[in-house]
Amino acid sequence: MRYAQGGGFTAAEQQRRERLRLHAAESFAHGDTTAAIARRLRVSLRSVERWRRSWRQGGSRALRSTGPPSLPKLSDTQFARLESDLQQGPPAWGFADQRWTLLRITTLIGRRFHIGYTVQGVWRLLRRHGWSCQRPARRALERDDAAIAVWKKEVWPVVERPPRTWGAWVCFEDESGQGLRPPRARSRGRRGCTPVVRVRGGGWGRISIAALTCYRPGCRSRLIYRLHLWRGRDGEPKSFSWMDYRDLIIDARQRLGAPIVLVWDNLNRHPVPGMRAFVEQNTAWLTVVQLPSYAPDLNPAEGVWSLLKRGALANLAVADLHQLVRVAKRGLKKIQYRSHLVDGCLAETGLTLTPSAITPSDITH
Repeated sequence: MRYAQGGGFTAAEQQRRERLRLHAAESFAHGDTTAAIARRLRVSLRSVERWRRSWRQGGSRALRSTGPPSLPKLSDTQFARLESDLQQGPPAWGFADQRWTLLRITTLIGRRFHIGYTVQGVWRLLRRHGWSCQRPARRALERDDAAIAVWKKEVWPVVERPPRTWGAWVCFEDESGQGLRPPRARSRGRRGCTPVVRVRGGGWGRISIAALTCYRPGCRSRLIYRLHLWRGRDGEPKSFSWMDYRDLIIDARQRLGAPIVLVWDNLNRHPVPGMRAFVEQNTAWLTVVQLPSYAPDLNPAEGVWSLLKRGALANLAVADLHQLVRVAKRGLKKIQYRSHLVDGCLAETGLTLTPSAITPSDITH
């Protein structure tokens, strides 16, 4: 059995496929049916039939891999260099935007290695090495990756390990909003016919949500939130004030019944004089830690918004603001009841909580 030079199979995958064919050859010798072999090896009936024809002509030797008919144009060392070049981004190589297309990668290979590839050959080359076409994540230009790395290395251990935080809850705060026009999500439809979702073309109203994702080793993770409605009336505040954030923190303190280490971002409502005075007056149970600028990937509460907007709010055509509130509350309540979802939001950030020697039953509130 031959593999094309750009067939998309690594050496390990070729060996795995060869083992499958040799297992099938043993089954052929025992007289097993094609359907039984396909079901046992989890392959298609057509593959088993093709293997059976090769086995009848040449035995088990005909089912062994003979490798690619020719050596790849790019060696593994050269592809490693190509990967390093691709990670620098298209602007580093003179392209206007930040998209790596097959044509651009073909051009880069020609520049760097003086090797000619077709666009189809580049697609097979990338597929064989585990590359695929993906939707990129957005990152702010002002983001300082070095400062974020320092925060994770030096600040986070101070937050989650010292005796000051033993028995405390580590709470991440974030806010989000949603208007009457819903976020889009994928839907099934006939090929070539784009599904259409009916939404409101106008109308006033928006809800803002402030949430705390709360974690303590040995305890069930918690989600605590508050809603703010803006109906578009004159003089009505459009979002939360610092007093609303203060009330949310006090509510979390009463529900959790333990000290709180509050981790939040640089929202302009957080460092106002009233909030600073509130924090200074409650240092006995409240510690505030600032996240680095433009680092939403370190905040588990961002994962809650993703779950909500890809779930309950996705493609939702609401009649009015009150229906939007009901659906949002229902979606948040489902997340509250499923603590593993809240745990998954923390795992997505790469941050971990080290279990302490003190158990929750040892703590006196």
